[in-house]
Amino acid sequence: MRQIHKRIHEEGNRAIIITILAWVVVIVGINLLWPHQNWWHILIYVVAVLFCLLIIRFFRVPISRRTTHLEHAVLSPADGVVAANEIVMEDEYFHEKRRQISIFMSIYNVHINFFPFDGAVTYYKYHPGKFLVAFKPKSSTDNEHNTIVLKDVHGREVMVRQIAGFVARRIVCDLEPGDAAIAGEELGMIRFGSRVDVFLPLDAEVDVHIDQKVRAKASVLAVLK
Repeated sequence: MRQIHKRIHEEGNRAIIITILAWVVVIVGINLLWPHQNWWHILIYVVAVLFCLLIIRFFRVPISRRTTHLEHAVLSPADGVVAANEIVMEDEYFHEKRRQISIFMSIYNVHINFFPFDGAVTYYKYHPGKFLVAFKPKSSTDNEHNTIVLKDVHGREVMVRQIAGFVARRIVCDLEPGDAAIAGEELGMIRFGSRVDVFLPLDAEVDVHIDQKVRAKASVLAVLK
């Protein structure tokens, strides 16, 4: 399993370099065409710096964040806001009713996803699809997404679904069935804002509410029976 030791995720290297080079080309071109410095030159410089900082910040790695260790707890796999807490019919793997907790990630959140508890990967499948706005209910099944099912030593299974959104166009995840899942280690990431759904057993004791801000690997979503 890939370990995180850097402050900037490796997935961001290419995006950051391209962004910086693009702004360099724009600024050089502007200065060649309009060499006399004016107020709008300063405005462009400020926008360029802020945009580059935003891209760098997007790929930040929370290396100083500690993982919460609580017996039977399911941790949040993502930073963001709880957008849904409801009972739904899960038809891909469980084929039964499950409690779904959805976490919406804005572009300002850390976008690395983490394993919510210790266990093993028992199921993984990539689904191509649409790029609807991520907070719409149908995005959970209609959008491009990854489905990962984890099982702990007690045989309890939890599903994590990474969902692409209107802006997010790349889901990063290289898991396979049989891989170890260690709470707080990297599961994958979604680039440029989207959503993560967690499907829990119906008897799980939910510890979050709608509109609550949660932090990946630190906030407890629920406690399993």
